[in-house]
Amino acid sequence: MSQTNNYVPPAVWTWDAENGGEWAKTNRPVAGATHEAVLPRGKHPLQLYSMGTPNGQKVTILLEELLALGESGAEYDAHLIRISQGEQFSTGFVELNPNSKIPVLFDTGTGSRVFESGAILLYLAEKFGHFLPRSAAARTEVLNWLFWLQGSAPYLGGGFGHFYAYAPEKFEYPINRFTMEVKRQMDVLDRELAVHRYLGGHEYSIADIATWPWYGNLALGEAYGAGEFLQVEGYANLQRWAKDILARPAVQRGRKVNRTWGEASAQLHERHDASDFELKTQDKVTPESAA
Repeated sequence: MSQTNNYVPPAVWTWDAENGGEWAKTNRPVAGATHEAVLPRGKHPLQLYSMGTPNGQKVTILLEELLALGESGAEYDAHLIRISQGEQFSTGFVELNPNSKIPVLFDTGTGSRVFESGAILLYLAEKFGHFLPRSAAARTEVLNWLFWLQGSAPYLGGGFGHFYAYAPEKFEYPINRFTMEVKRQMDVLDRELAVHRYLGGHEYSIADIATWPWYGNLALGEAYGAGEFLQVEGYANLQRWAKDILARPAVQRGRKVNRTWGEASAQLHERHDASDFELKTQDKVTPESAA
């Protein structure tokens, strides 16, 4: 293995605000707000503040699935938080999520703030009584996979994705290390999906909704441009599962919400009503002058 990085850690670490590539200006070693700003408030009981990253997609997909089942109480306003511009560090956002990460949900009906994407999925599944089995054994199996995802996704996004796609410099060791782990995780999923149609059993659940934006997109070659590098076609059961879930209309809607990149037809910067999906393409995105 070649090694061109001769970095030696100092006795005491100091923050270099300019080191970090694309996200250098939004990553920092302290918490708290950087500026005053009040979050917007829409007309529905559920107020979502997010961006269409994999963690953001989890929540909008679940909300669209609930609406597809006729749960009118799941109507929601999805407000765009531009994380590259540091909007997650406003006083309004930090009040809802002291960790300054998207997504965060505010339920005006109960006055509850819910942060961390897995917690939001669990909150909504329990609130509406869908996508989480009631029997103890089946529920436990679904939660096994939900928490597996919450612990595994950082290796894919913050680990592999960062060093393979976003880091200002490419180094062999971290890319190899995280590639090995991501491929192991895909193998874990592939083996489970050889036995069960969905994660946690034979019924679609929040475990699938949590996992698909990360590993479904990866299996379909839509994450980090790494499909060939990771040989995703070799995971046949994962491929089948990823395609089955993508075929769901609610998934197709939910993955568009708060998305600001890719084809314009795949973006819906904010969602305040179901009719927003029917807007003409040019009306779904925020004009650059207002961004």
